[in-house]
Order: sequence, then structure tokens, then C-alpha cells
Amino acid sequence: MKRLAAAVAATLILLSGCDSAAPPKAADAPAKVAVTISGVSGKHVFTVERAQTAPDQARGLMFRTDIPADGGMLFHPYPPDGGAPKAASFWMKNTPSPLDIIFIRADGTIARIAENTPPFSEAQIPSGEPVAAVLEIRGGRSADLDIAEGDTVRWPGWPKR
Repeated sequence: MKRLAAAVAATLILLSGCDSAAPPKAADAPAKVAVTISGVSGKHVFTVERAQTAPDQARGLMFRTDIPADGGMLFHPYPPDGGAPKAASFWMKNTPSPLDIIFIRADGTIARIAENTPPFSEAQIPSGEPVAAVLEIRGGRSADLDIAEGDTVRWPGWPKR
């Protein structure tokens, strides 16, 4: 029982550390990937950081104020353990810049776009259905580029064929 309590305490400490994660150092920055969104308004390419690990995904774009117009962050695989797609819920705690959060189904189509999410908010932003990936871009870019639910999202190796 003492081992279980110690394991639970250690897990809680690790999780709370992720929640208040400090900004990444240049050496810790995730790899970048080109993501293309295609729809009736054409193709739009974003060069985004890829958050693949649980700590990267917990930190996300927290503390960032310099998100390029065609930059952002891709959360894939989601969940980070590579399991089956699942409902996602994000928040904006410690995130000073508004974001568009794009929830992506396993077939590469956009399930939902949460536009211009309010900075620093702890309100949950749900995907509304199981998703395999999430893309965060600068707030307002989805509307600027007429990106819509149902558009397709691709990057090298995705979706798997």
C-alpha cells in the first residue's frame, strides 16, 4: 500500500510539473513539420513544431507570444501514447496568445475548429468527438484563410494509408 501511495504521489508531482512547465529552451524545441490544409479555399501550408511526447504536449504553446502567421504546433500522435483516437480537451492556461485549435479525425479531416481561444483561460475546449491529432495555429488564421470543418489536413506520413 505504501508503494502505491508513493507511486501516486510521484505521478501527481510529475503531472503538476507539466502543468506549470517553463518555456522550452532552443535545444528542447520540438522538430518542425510542414502541414497542409486543403479545402474549397485552396491549400495552406504551415510550418509547425511537432509535440509528440507527453511533456511536449502538456507544455504546448504556453508562454509563447511569437507565433508566426504560418506557424503553430501539431499534437500527433494524440494521445501521446499512440493509442486509438480519443476525445480531446485543451485549455489556454499560461498561453498569452489567442489560438485556433483544430481537431483532426483519424482520416485527416477537420472535426472542429475552436477559433480565437481566449488567452490564459482555464475553460476546457473539447474536440466533440474522438480525434487522432490536434493543430494549434495563431488565433484568427482559420477565418483569414477560410479553413473549415471537413477540410483535409496532411503532413509527411499522415494520414497513414
